[in-house]
Amino acid sequence: MKKKEIKEFTEEDGKKELEKGYKKAEKILSEPDKTEEFLERLEKKLNKVPVGGKFLSMIPVMISMLRSYFKKEYKNIPIGTLIALVSALLYWLTPADIIPDVIPVAGYVDDATVIAACIKLINDDLKEYKEWLENKKETK
Repeated sequence: MKKKEIKEFTEEDGKKELEKGYKKAEKILSEPDKTEEFLERLEKKLNKVPVGGKFLSMIPVMISMLRSYFKKEYKNIPIGTLIALVSALLYWLTPADIIPDVIPVAGYVDDATVIAACIKLINDDLKEYKEWLENKKETK
């Protein structure tokens, strides 16, 4: 019996998967209760994931950015950035994506690629948010 070969998951694949989630992301963003539930599910999964490299390590910042936005603490986020964030995090949250998360190491390659595609799109907004966070900490 042949082992099923895992297709390489490219940056272009990551971008396509990110864009597929935009409609669902818009729906989550339009319902505050669903948004908070979504953020809580993300945090639970984050606690279960092994170290994931530089792209997956940005997930806590992405979650924080969304939470700050919905708490009306930080509003300097364009709608396109919000949609991309939620779409990428939805993909990461889904265990049965292109490469299932149950496959050791490889299961997170596609997740990291989608997160990387999102970061590439919203990098300037993430930098601004991180600066805002640092300034907020310094003023306390």
